[in-house]
Amino acid sequence: MSVTPSALTHELSPRHARPVAAIVYANELYPDAIFRELVNRCRALGLSLAGVLQHQAFEGADRRCDVLLEDLTSGYRTALFEDRGAGARGCRLDESALAEATARVEGSLAHAPDLLVLNKFGKVECDGGGLRDLIASAIDRGIPVVIGVPHRNLDVWRNFVGEFALELSDHPGEVEQWLEGLAAVSVSVDHGRWRLRRRS
Repeated sequence: MSVTPSALTHELSPRHARPVAAIVYANELYPDAIFRELVNRCRALGLSLAGVLQHQAFEGADRRCDVLLEDLTSGYRTALFEDRGAGARGCRLDESALAEATARVEGSLAHAPDLLVLNKFGKVECDGGGLRDLIASAIDRGIPVVIGVPHRNLDVWRNFVGEFALELSDHPGEVEQWLEGLAAVSVSVDHGRWRLRRRS
């Protein structure tokens, strides 16, 4: 069953950044470059990462259906959509592949990374599945999360994550400013102080 962060309450100092940041972008214009730069910048700052980085493989006729997820801990790449052959119309998410990638990332949370990077709050998440439980698990562990959210899914995202989320534009300067603040917090705050508990 999916866990909803809105059913949790946190005990964070007011000076601490909210533990979830959504990079909001225009529909169908996924900010690949922003996420690549974010990952590179995190590594340059010495932040430990878990999660996935989305890549376009550019092998199929429809680039939207040709997405790979790179696990940021192991480097393992997972094809996200089913290969439906030449001439097939539309994309079909390979939900078993997504579940495997999600389980792999879930295992890496045990190492208490400084940041969980997730590619997208998409249709499957809007329908109650996908990355939802992983996001809730990270929040419950006190691990900050950053994820892409297209405009069309913003209302569902807000209803799901509630008070935990900060919304950023896909402007590089805004993302960089948030990241620098996160880096400063990660240096001075032990993860044990990001305490979350379930409401009864």
